[in-house]
Amino acid sequence: MSELLANTGTIAAIATAVVPQQGSVGIVRVSGFEAIAIAKTLFSAPGRQEWESHRILYGYIRHPQTKKLVDEALLLIMKAPRSFTREDVVEFHCHGGIMAVQEVLQLCLENGARLAQPGEFTLRAFLNGRLDLTQAESVADLVGARSPQAAQTALAGLQGKLAHPIRQLRAECLDILAEIEARIDFEEDLPPLDESKIILEIAKITDQVSKLLATKDQGELLRTGLKVAIVGRPNVGKSSLLNAWSQSDRAIVTDLPGTTRDVVESQLVVGGIPVQVLDTAGIRETVDQVEKIGVERSRRAANAADLVLLTIDAASGWTDADQEIYEQIQHRPVILVINKIDLITAEIREKLQSKIQNPKSKIVTSAAKNQGIEALETAILEIVQEGKVQAADLDLAINQRQAAALTRAKISLEQLQVTITEQLPLDFWTIDLRGAIYELGQITGEEVTESVLERIFSRFCIGK
Repeated sequence: MSELLANTGTIAAIATAVVPQQGSVGIVRVSGFEAIAIAKTLFSAPGRQEWESHRILYGYIRHPQTKKLVDEALLLIMKAPRSFTREDVVEFHCHGGIMAVQEVLQLCLENGARLAQPGEFTLRAFLNGRLDLTQAESVADLVGARSPQAAQTALAGLQGKLAHPIRQLRAECLDILAEIEARIDFEEDLPPLDESKIILEIAKITDQVSKLLATKDQGELLRTGLKVAIVGRPNVGKSSLLNAWSQSDRAIVTDLPGTTRDVVESQLVVGGIPVQVLDTAGIRETVDQVEKIGVERSRRAANAADLVLLTIDAASGWTDADQEIYEQIQHRPVILVINKIDLITAEIREKLQSKIQNPKSKIVTSAAKNQGIEALETAILEIVQEGKVQAADLDLAINQRQAAALTRAKISLEQLQVTITEQLPLDFWTIDLRGAIYELGQITGEEVTESVLERIFSRFCIGK
């Protein structure tokens, strides 16, 4: 990344996913001082089409020496500063697939551009003042969003809903710092500092920082999702539950115990939260070597899951084997799923539910008849809420880097309150306050190091 910051120049990259025989359009993006010159070298627009900013030209991409036709394409022109990077930008909209976009990219590289590094287009947007650092991170979050709610939260960040309160808090800290430093430099010419007012203002800022920090778990849940493992004895309906829940035939279902030999995965969205559901092999003692491997993988999946759905057969009730499995997973959050309730009477069901003491969270389902899925999702969301994580209707959600900076800012602010209470000299006040100001600036990019930029943008894809 240090080379990237030192070496500006004109960059080019494929900006769309390249999927053989799948993509209808492929885009090659070029940004920098030579972008338009490169486009004029490679692209011919028949007729009297004007090479004006924010126009789309129709024409042909040809090799500049051999005049070989590479593709029939569209060219989008965006002149500085009215572009994503605030540099001259052109985009070649080619036919999708592999060959056309690869050939066009190669021609761009041969005619003055260099291959963009991961996230370099967005980095340039940040360095040129088009985005702040929170907005740049929101770009990556939007690209990687795994649910509508995650996308909405990323869009909110892209629109500055996180940057605004951070900037406001930093501005308030700067105002307080100016008041203190004025007293240090011109003590005889100014009235005494109102310490009680300063303490009140610092307490308010600290409270706002705490509220922002409380969204960290929300953000992590939306970005990474919830990993849920369905475990239990063989033939209790785990695969049927997955199929009913995902409304698909992801898992093979038979009356024979031990049908599932490996972990079957499905991606769902529950209450705005991305959920990775793992259907595991039935846990039991077996001499079958393949089934043994499946059982071991089931145990590993249960131990790695955020939430375990311990599934039992209603007709069999709570068996010693169920108790043994529960003892292996009880350190994880567990929901007991009493499946196949269509095979027992309501009276037996009531007795069964009251008899089972562990785990505390219990729901009843009939996976074969698609019953109980809504109750299952409600129970999952209740578990999430107990962890004080609210996944829906978020205005903003901070990430790990932002949370770390906010935590350091909060520590500085709390130390400042101690410093004031202990009546230490004003010079000591400014040390803690400057620390908080620096950390808040780290979040939006007013105070940023090259290593921070490297960590952030190295996680981007090339072309973004």
